[in-house]
Amino acid sequence: MTTKIDILMCTFRRPAVAEAIATLAPLRLPPDSDVRLVIADNDDTDSARQVVAEAAGALPYPCQYIHAPARNISIARNACLDAASDRGADWIAGLDDDEAVHPDWLVEIMAVARQADGAFGKVLAQYPEDAPDWLSRLDFHSTHPERTPQPIRTGNSGNVALRWQGTPWQDERYDLSRGQSGGEDTEFFLRLTGMGARMLPAPRAILTEPVPPARQTLDWLGLRRHRMGQTHIVTAETPTERTRLFVTASAKATYCRLREKLAGDETGRIFWYLRGQLHRGVIAGLRDVTPPQLYGKDPV
Repeated sequence: MTTKIDILMCTFRRPAVAEAIATLAPLRLPPDSDVRLVIADNDDTDSARQVVAEAAGALPYPCQYIHAPARNISIARNACLDAASDRGADWIAGLDDDEAVHPDWLVEIMAVARQADGAFGKVLAQYPEDAPDWLSRLDFHSTHPERTPQPIRTGNSGNVALRWQGTPWQDERYDLSRGQSGGEDTEFFLRLTGMGARMLPAPRAILTEPVPPARQTLDWLGLRRHRMGQTHIVTAETPTERTRLFVTASAKATYCRLREKLAGDETGRIFWYLRGQLHRGVIAGLRDVTPPQLYGKDPV
């Protein structure tokens, strides 16, 4: 029996999406699979249409381009989900438009995903030689799902496979209110696992992602970690849980500030600062502070 798999990708003003598509050409496919690439362009105009069409010509399977305006990543993600549902895709697999796919990626992530309802793969950041030393040593840009407490409750859309056709969550969509601040995927997968979806880590399903200069700064990482903390509050659903989370986050933020001041080197100070930013973000989220806009601007 043939299994329909839709690979979903969103793009926004990033010509390098052609490079991401090119890495999909030598992709090894699971046996008896019918694979399709779906790309949703989130720009105001269909600026990526020609770039996608030219790059997709080298693929051994079809590519559907969708113009899904504008400047809200949840709109683009939902357009991809709608396309998968319209086709009757049995599985969906997600990646970002600045990631490079290893040839065995889809085989590896599907082998694990089929043991449950889905799987999160590993994303390895690639730092240039002139990047700050602390950046590669701390490596906050990479994701390692195998290090996540089990069972996995949530993850991101940059390296994931998910059972789709006929599931209780097939009609679920990404939250539009989070489409510019980020965290839409964290909330989405948390909602799905709450509905019974079981997700496993797939550490051998590897993607690589170059880290551009604008994302190599402490300011960018600090803002990103703070926003992650604001998103984390979705895990606390009741007033009691929110109060408990506020108390623990406050204690952890204080501890991190103390460790930051006592750190003996730059790497240590930055580590504890960024860890503290996560907990300070939780506190801000519980106080209903509006999260910063991370999406909908020109990409870096």
